[in-house]
Amino acid sequence: MKIALVVDDEPLIRRQVKETLENYGFDEIVEAENGRQAVDLARAKKPLLIIMDVSMPVMDGITAAEKMGKEVSAPIVLLTATADPDTVKRAREAGIMNYLVKPFREAQVYAAVDLAIHHFIEVSSLRDEVASLKETLETRKVVEKAKGLLISKGMSEPEAYRKMQKIAMDKRKTLREVADAILLMES
Repeated sequence: MKIALVVDDEPLIRRQVKETLENYGFDEIVEAENGRQAVDLARAKKPLLIIMDVSMPVMDGITAAEKMGKEVSAPIVLLTATADPDTVKRAREAGIMNYLVKPFREAQVYAAVDLAIHHFIEVSSLRDEVASLKETLETRKVVEKAKGLLISKGMSEPEAYRKMQKIAMDKRKTLREVADAILLMES
Protein backbone atom coordinates (compact mmCIF):
# COMPACT_ATOMS: atom_id res chain seq x y z
CA MET A 1 0.00 0.00 0.00
CA LYS A 2 1.41 3.38 -1.04
CA ILE A 3 1.01 5.81 1.87
CA ALA A 4 1.86 9.51 1.82
CA LEU A 5 1.93 11.95 4.71
CA VAL A 6 0.82 15.55 4.10
CA VAL A 7 1.65 18.05 6.83
CA ASP A 8 0.46 21.65 6.83
CA ASP A 9 -1.39 23.80 9.33
CA GLU A 10 -3.67 25.05 6.52
CA PRO A 11 -6.47 22.56 5.64
CA LEU A 12 -6.83 24.01 2.12
CA ILE A 13 -3.17 23.33 1.31
CA ARG A 14 -3.45 19.79 2.69
CA ARG A 15 -6.50 19.17 0.49
CA GLN A 16 -4.74 20.47 -2.64
CA VAL A 17 -1.69 18.31 -2.01
CA LYS A 18 -3.86 15.31 -1.13
CA GLU A 19 -5.73 15.56 -4.45
CA THR A 20 -2.46 15.74 -6.36
CA LEU A 21 -1.09 12.69 -4.55
CA GLU A 22 -4.26 10.73 -5.22
CA ASN A 23 -3.77 11.50 -8.92
CA TYR A 24 -0.14 10.41 -8.56
CA GLY A 25 -1.33 6.98 -7.39
CA PHE A 26 -1.06 6.96 -3.61
CA ASP A 27 -3.58 4.66 -1.93
CA GLU A 28 -3.72 6.40 1.42
CA ILE A 29 -2.91 9.99 2.33
CA VAL A 30 -2.49 10.68 6.02
CA GLU A 31 -2.75 14.29 7.22
CA ALA A 32 -1.19 16.20 10.11
CA GLU A 33 -1.39 19.86 11.07
CA ASN A 34 1.91 20.26 12.94
CA GLY A 35 5.40 18.81 13.13
CA ARG A 36 4.85 16.77 16.27
CA GLN A 37 1.80 15.01 14.79
CA ALA A 38 3.82 14.43 11.63
CA VAL A 39 6.63 12.68 13.52
CA ASP A 40 4.14 10.46 15.37
CA LEU A 41 2.22 9.59 12.19
CA ALA A 42 5.42 8.92 10.26
CA ARG A 43 6.53 6.44 12.93
CA ALA A 44 3.14 4.72 12.96
CA LYS A 45 2.31 4.68 9.23
CA LYS A 46 5.79 4.42 7.62
CA PRO A 47 4.84 6.53 4.57
CA LEU A 48 6.61 6.26 1.23
CA LEU A 49 6.54 10.06 0.85
CA ILE A 50 6.22 13.06 3.16
CA ILE A 51 5.18 16.53 1.99
CA MET A 52 5.50 19.06 4.76
CA ASP A 53 5.19 22.78 5.40
CA VAL A 54 8.12 24.56 7.03
CA SER A 55 6.25 27.05 9.24
CA MET A 56 3.86 25.22 11.56
CA PRO A 57 2.84 25.40 15.19
CA VAL A 58 4.29 23.07 17.86
CA MET A 59 7.26 21.95 15.71
CA ASP A 60 8.46 23.39 12.40
CA GLY A 61 8.82 21.18 9.33
CA ILE A 62 12.61 21.10 9.21
CA THR A 63 12.91 20.06 12.86
CA ALA A 64 10.28 17.38 12.23
CA ALA A 65 12.20 16.24 9.13
CA GLU A 66 15.38 15.89 11.20
CA LYS A 67 13.55 13.73 13.75
CA MET A 68 11.91 11.62 11.04
CA GLY A 69 15.18 11.15 9.17
CA LYS A 70 16.55 9.13 12.09
CA GLU A 71 13.57 6.77 12.22
CA VAL A 72 11.64 6.85 8.94
CA SER A 73 13.06 6.10 5.52
CA ALA A 74 11.08 8.28 3.10
CA PRO A 75 11.75 11.22 0.80
CA ILE A 76 10.57 14.56 2.18
CA VAL A 77 9.37 17.46 0.06
CA LEU A 78 9.12 20.80 1.86
CA LEU A 79 6.40 23.35 1.17
CA THR A 80 7.25 26.87 2.15
CA ALA A 81 6.40 30.48 1.51
CA THR A 82 10.04 31.48 1.95
CA ALA A 83 13.13 30.57 0.01
CA ASP A 84 15.75 32.37 2.07
CA PRO A 85 19.26 30.89 2.07
CA ASP A 86 19.16 29.90 5.76
CA THR A 87 15.96 27.89 5.35
CA VAL A 88 17.29 26.19 2.23
CA LYS A 89 20.54 25.35 4.04
CA ARG A 90 18.66 23.89 7.05
CA ALA A 91 16.49 21.87 4.66
CA ARG A 92 19.51 20.48 2.83
CA GLU A 93 21.22 19.54 6.10
CA ALA A 94 18.02 17.82 7.29
CA GLY A 95 18.04 15.57 4.22
CA ILE A 96 15.12 17.16 2.38
CA MET A 97 14.85 15.77 -1.16
CA ASN A 98 12.96 18.66 -2.76
CA TYR A 99 11.64 22.11 -1.98
CA LEU A 100 8.44 23.70 -3.26
CA VAL A 101 7.60 27.40 -2.83
CA LYS A 102 3.99 28.42 -2.19
CA PRO A 103 1.78 29.20 -4.01
CA PHE A 104 2.18 26.13 -6.20
CA ARG A 105 0.35 24.38 -9.02
CA GLU A 106 -0.50 20.70 -9.23
CA ALA A 107 2.10 20.16 -11.95
CA GLN A 108 4.81 21.56 -9.66
CA VAL A 109 3.83 19.18 -6.85
CA TYR A 110 3.83 16.26 -9.27
CA ALA A 111 7.31 17.16 -10.55
CA ALA A 112 8.68 17.72 -7.03
CA VAL A 113 7.27 14.38 -5.83
CA ASP A 114 8.55 12.48 -8.85
CA LEU A 115 12.06 13.92 -8.52
CA ALA A 116 12.14 13.39 -4.74
CA ILE A 117 11.10 9.75 -5.00
CA HIS A 118 13.59 8.93 -7.75
CA HIS A 119 16.41 10.83 -6.05
CA PHE A 120 15.62 9.06 -2.76
CA ILE A 121 15.72 5.64 -4.42
CA GLU A 122 19.05 6.46 -6.04
CA VAL A 123 20.59 7.76 -2.80
CA SER A 124 19.28 4.76 -0.83
CA SER A 125 20.72 2.39 -3.39
CA LEU A 126 24.12 4.10 -3.19
CA ARG A 127 24.06 3.97 0.63
CA ASP A 128 23.31 0.24 0.50
CA GLU A 129 26.12 -0.30 -1.99
CA VAL A 130 28.59 1.66 0.16
CA ALA A 131 27.59 -0.35 3.24
CA SER A 132 28.05 -3.59 1.32
CA LEU A 133 31.47 -2.50 0.04
CA LYS A 134 32.55 -1.51 3.55
CA GLU A 135 31.50 -4.92 4.85
CA THR A 136 33.37 -6.65 2.02
CA LEU A 137 36.49 -4.62 2.76
CA GLU A 138 36.30 -5.36 6.49
CA THR A 139 35.85 -9.07 5.75
CA ARG A 140 38.83 -9.04 3.43
CA LYS A 141 40.98 -7.36 6.11
CA VAL A 142 40.01 -9.93 8.76
CA VAL A 143 40.55 -12.86 6.37
CA GLU A 144 43.97 -11.50 5.37
CA LYS A 145 44.93 -11.06 9.02
CA ALA A 146 43.86 -14.63 9.87
CA LYS A 147 45.63 -15.94 6.80
CA GLY A 148 48.77 -14.08 7.87
CA LEU A 149 48.55 -15.74 11.26
CA LEU A 150 48.36 -19.20 9.66
CA ILE A 151 51.28 -18.32 7.36
CA SER A 152 53.35 -17.34 10.40
CA LYS A 153 52.75 -20.87 11.74
CA GLY A 154 54.40 -22.41 8.66
CA MET A 155 51.67 -22.68 6.01
CA SER A 156 51.96 -21.27 2.53
CA GLU A 157 49.44 -18.61 1.50
CA PRO A 158 47.39 -20.98 -0.71
CA GLU A 159 47.39 -23.63 2.06
CA ALA A 160 46.21 -21.12 4.67
CA TYR A 161 43.41 -19.91 2.45
CA ARG A 162 42.32 -23.45 1.51
CA LYS A 163 42.32 -24.47 5.18
CA MET A 164 40.06 -21.51 6.03
CA GLN A 165 37.75 -22.33 3.11
CA LYS A 166 37.53 -25.99 4.15
CA ILE A 167 36.69 -25.10 7.75
CA ALA A 168 34.04 -22.65 6.52
CA MET A 169 32.43 -25.31 4.32
CA ASP A 170 32.66 -28.07 6.92
CA LYS A 171 31.23 -25.91 9.70
CA ARG A 172 28.77 -24.07 7.45
CA LYS A 173 30.22 -20.73 8.47
CA THR A 174 31.29 -17.72 6.46
CA LEU A 175 34.94 -17.12 5.75
CA ARG A 176 34.66 -14.04 7.97
CA GLU A 177 33.39 -16.13 10.91
CA VAL A 178 36.24 -18.60 10.47
CA ALA A 179 38.78 -15.78 10.28
CA ASP A 180 37.31 -14.16 13.40
CA ALA A 181 37.56 -17.51 15.24
CA ILE A 182 41.19 -17.99 14.19
CA LEU A 183 42.07 -14.50 15.42
CA LEU A 184 40.14 -15.02 18.64
CA MET A 185 42.03 -18.24 19.40
CA GLU A 186 45.32 -16.40 19.07
CA SER A 187 44.36 -13.56 21.42
